[in-house]
Amino acid sequence: TEAEWEYAARAGTTTAYFFGDDPAQLEDYAWFFDNADNFQYSKVGKKKPNPWGLYDVYGNVAEWTLDQYYPDTYKNWAAQAADGVIDNTWIRSKTAYPHVARGGHYDDDPDNLRSAARTFSDPLWKQQDPQLPKSIWYLTDAVWLGFRIVRPLEIPTVEEMNEAWNNGVAKE
Repeated sequence: TEAEWEYAARAGTTTAYFFGDDPAQLEDYAWFFDNADNFQYSKVGKKKPNPWGLYDVYGNVAEWTLDQYYPDTYKNWAAQAADGVIDNTWIRSKTAYPHVARGGHYDDDPDNLRSAARTFSDPLWKQQDPQLPKSIWYLTDAVWLGFRIVRPLEIPTVEEMNEAWNNGVAKE
């Protein structure tokens, strides 16, 4: 989920980036507009990891999350969490667009790589796809978009798997 992505990216920190608030250090941790080779994604693991050992949480490619995008998500979470805890932060899909992508990418400025920075999907990401609607291509106009494979510590039940993957509207 979007909240899980941010939790992992921050690695227990509360600053703009997991290494602090100064974007001048970003060069050591991320591929972005100022340092990306030939303005394309780079091999994973070439930069320093966050405090939890995760590489490339900022820059290189933006990462899909399961969540539907709403601009006021943080405000809504704050209102729900009187005691600082929210039971379930997953925002299930109700429409095909927009969905949340996090982390920024190789063509982004430092501000778009902050732990709290968010972006969202757009149908234009598939504008040049020659085989819509049953395409073998993956978002032809969003070459800077990817995903991170994660898994729970314990194998989910079949019901939990169905709830996560067969609920809501699929990303197009």
